[in-house]
Amino acid sequence: MEFKLDTRLWSTKARNLNPYVPGEQPKHDNLCKLNTNENPFPPSPKVAEAISEALSNQADQLRLYPAPESDDLKQALAEAYKLQVNQVFVGNGSDEVLALVFASFFLKERPLLSPDISYSFYPVYADTFGVELVNIPLREDFSIETNDYRQPCSGIIIANPNAPTGILLSLEAIDKLATEHPNAVVVIDEAYIDFADQAEVSAISLIDKHDNLLVTQTFSKSRSLAGLRVGMAFGNPSLIEALTRMKNSFNSYPLDRLAQAGALASVKDAAYFEETCQKVIELRQQLISDLSELGFSVLPSQANFVFARPEQGDAGEIAQALREQGVIVRYFNQPRISDYLRITVGTAEQNKRLIDALKQRVSA
Repeated sequence: MEFKLDTRLWSTKARNLNPYVPGEQPKHDNLCKLNTNENPFPPSPKVAEAISEALSNQADQLRLYPAPESDDLKQALAEAYKLQVNQVFVGNGSDEVLALVFASFFLKERPLLSPDISYSFYPVYADTFGVELVNIPLREDFSIETNDYRQPCSGIIIANPNAPTGILLSLEAIDKLATEHPNAVVVIDEAYIDFADQAEVSAISLIDKHDNLLVTQTFSKSRSLAGLRVGMAFGNPSLIEALTRMKNSFNSYPLDRLAQAGALASVKDAAYFEETCQKVIELRQQLISDLSELGFSVLPSQANFVFARPEQGDAGEIAQALREQGVIVRYFNQPRISDYLRITVGTAEQNKRLIDALKQRVSA
């Protein structure tokens, strides 16, 4: 029997929402999956050990609620980033953290400012929470002009490095935005910051200088834990308290026991974290070189993906041709970026399969 959708019991809000569409998660065998920016390397072996230990030695504890504030994880993060515990917030993936950010800081009469090309969940959050969102156009080279943000606002949210472009905004520019908007919350979404070439580029270093600066990060990318759903935010204790109040009015136990155990083990294995990040950086550099040799124009990425425009051919058609060869990349059929492909940095073997597939198409 064919199901017919009946929306008569839905709220007006639910009826009018345009939900975020995540990257495809195909389940076919032998696919080269380069479309959702997952880390090509597994998480620290200590993560599995910690989760296994929690299951084998503390299985009875699963009947109890987890620590509501993830105290041990927050303490470890505070030590790792040289912060106080009251400057750290954790949630069920950075997407939940960002949702709480929208609810905590942007429900005001003034609009929220964000780049016109950025993480496509931002406009969904704005629509969900009834936040007026003003998109500020990126420059022709897809960089951010901070002077364009000199207007009244409730806040500014910028992905850095930006997605899907991979371009990094400097600390000087972030410092300028926070200084020029003392009565607005400036959110820097650093999902990919650990893949930057240079160390010390995180806006976390500016938190003590600006009480209106909030930095969000995730365990999904650089720590290879997209399956655990752990995100965090760093900022002035007053901002963190607002997020905590909102969390406890919505979901007071966001991280389960296994997620807390795994994330804690990941933070403590700094050597493995740094090693895999460096591997991804090196693979990205080689991928950019290989794509350039094939005639692609590649933006200067500081993420674990590249944004590349083919010299010849239609980007959408190339994405489809790659799919037919078992290689999945991300294509956005949107204004200004419809000529580009976003390609996740894979293992050396995955990247080679991509390049070989592109070469085969060129020679066909």
